[in-house]
Amino acid sequence: MAVHHQLTLELHRLGRIVTCVNRALVTTWGGKGGPTTADQRETLWQQFFTDPSQCWDCRPEKVTESHAGLVDEGMRCYASMIEVYMISATLEHYTRMVDLLARAGHLQEAENIIEVMPCRPHVTVWMALLSACRIHGSVEMGEHIAKVVLELEPENAAVYVLLSNIYAAAGSRHLCENVQRQRKEQGLKEQPGCTWIEVNNEVHTFLVDDQDHPCMIEIHAELKRLLGLLHDVGYVPYTKFVPHGVGEDEKLFHLCHHGEKLTVAFGLINTAPGTPLLVLKNLRVCEDCHLFTKFISKIVWGAIVVRDANGFHHFEDGVCSCMDYW
Repeated sequence: MAVHHQLTLELHRLGRIVTCVNRALVTTWGGKGGPTTADQRETLWQQFFTDPSQCWDCRPEKVTESHAGLVDEGMRCYASMIEVYMISATLEHYTRMVDLLARAGHLQEAENIIEVMPCRPHVTVWMALLSACRIHGSVEMGEHIAKVVLELEPENAAVYVLLSNIYAAAGSRHLCENVQRQRKEQGLKEQPGCTWIEVNNEVHTFLVDDQDHPCMIEIHAELKRLLGLLHDVGYVPYTKFVPHGVGEDEKLFHLCHHGEKLTVAFGLINTAPGTPLLVLKNLRVCEDCHLFTKFISKIVWGAIVVRDANGFHHFEDGVCSCMDYW
């Protein structure tokens, strides 16, 4: 019942571009389900911070973010927030700036901000940097940040997961396995990925390698059909974060049984052609599922919207609203 209530809230939230009640909250306009091109988002950002009265009769109030890689523009916005609107930067603001820099590959600059920020760095800001180390394959910095976070939160299982992914991408299978073994020895469990979709007023939930759903035979048949079509249009599975040393067939088997793929396949075989799909996920969508869904949206008529832990992804005609930056 709680899951169904959350799904209903997300459905209502999906169509909301901007909420403005005597204030501006432009988070959804910042690439979270609003304009679907980087140019549209950049234009809105520039218009809002150059002359907000042309957008709304209000001023920026809460943390806003852009995951379109506009580092210079993002820094200008923060400077405007402090110098023009006299808003004091909080820990959350610093976290967003670190995230913006780190995701764009400016890892050292992001760490420098953490070192000089006036408030004590929280685990969240360090995790933002660690996540970026995973994206950009920075093993040395990743190891350093992981130690810092574990000193603050020894039972943070996500640190072990991210560090093992960093080692896997670097081809260090033994280090990847060591980290996974340490996590298990500490009794820490990795948060399971859960994906769900509502079809005909009923919520259907899928986990990785899920075999419990009554339609699993049909789902696997649909996945096999879709993968054949995707192969013909250039889809190549993204195996970077699957541990090296694992057989190629095993890698592909593991990837094609991710919950998001199962959910999308189920949605396609249980809705009329062209019906938009809304898929919800409790974790960040992985690189291969993101790529898979982009290609799916290219061969089926209709939008697929995924709400993951970071925000909305609007897939249509082979393009995602996040511009592959999430």
